[in-house]
Amino acid sequence: MADRPSIKNESLYDDLRDEGMSKEKAARIANARENDDMAPAKKGGQQPPYEEWTKDALYERAQDIGIEGRSDMDKDALIAALRRH
Repeated sequence: MADRPSIKNESLYDDLRDEGMSKEKAARIANARENDDMAPAKKGGQQPPYEEWTKDALYERAQDIGIEGRSDMDKDALIAALRRH
């Protein structure tokens, strides 16, 4: 696949994409799993679930990663957009 960056573990990348992960997230996980200095888990870090975040915190996170249309979203829409990213 010439149109995407170098993927270190193509099989894992394809499996993650089939599960619905974004290209960016699937690539990060597939490449990290092949790096001996990293130890990514299937579940994320130690942050509380998005449902426990304030709307302002969700908005700020959406802004940090560049989610379009965030200013028109309510809390549930922000959570859904963050999870899709």
